[in-house]
Amino acid sequence: MDYSALPGRLALVHETIESHRKIGGWSHQVRIVAVTKTHGPEAVRAAFAAGIDAVGENRVQEALTKLESLRDLPLEWHLIGTVQRNKVRRIVGQFRLIHTVDRFDLVSEFSRRIPEHAPQGVLIEVNCSGESAKAGVAPERLPHLIDEVLGHENLKLEGLMTMAPFTDDRDLQRRTFRMLRVLRDEAAGRGIDLQHLSMGMSNDFGVAVEEGATMVRLGTVLFGERPT
Repeated sequence: MDYSALPGRLALVHETIESHRKIGGWSHQVRIVAVTKTHGPEAVRAAFAAGIDAVGENRVQEALTKLESLRDLPLEWHLIGTVQRNKVRRIVGQFRLIHTVDRFDLVSEFSRRIPEHAPQGVLIEVNCSGESAKAGVAPERLPHLIDEVLGHENLKLEGLMTMAPFTDDRDLQRRTFRMLRVLRDEAAGRGIDLQHLSMGMSNDFGVAVEEGATMVRLGTVLFGERPT
């Protein structure tokens, strides 16, 4: 594919982020995680050349294959797709941040596999939309899962992640993202510092930024429609 339009698209994304960050009254920086699902290594190289240094992948096998072919680039690799327990062994040590820890058994499996000297950065995925088809811990169960993760020294809990419903209803998107921020603030009230809110994708990242996102996961808006 031709990724010559990427620098211009990225510039527009930066402008959009800055505009919505001001609307929300936030001063923190917002990290762009470029989602390259189904795109080849050339997309990642184009993103790096344009100034992106964090790449998100949904599928473990695709991610590992791509990562291996791009070890010459100083990139952060993020796993943003649902994790199956039987894939944990292959994941350990490969990703800077795993966005989708959402179950107690997954926490235990990661902790069992991760060396004590190399803690793994993780986010807890929360189902803030209440959709049955979406992954994520239920909001009312989040405090218990936070405590479980914090009980493992080889897991480094860095924040929370969520996905809004795929809709043009901005109010619904906003309620979803705001809930994650409120949950983060409630954790802070217990003395737990959760630095990152990973929320917002190509169709809704502006609203997510207004609600306090520190990371947005962007694919289509940067690379165009995915290859089939």
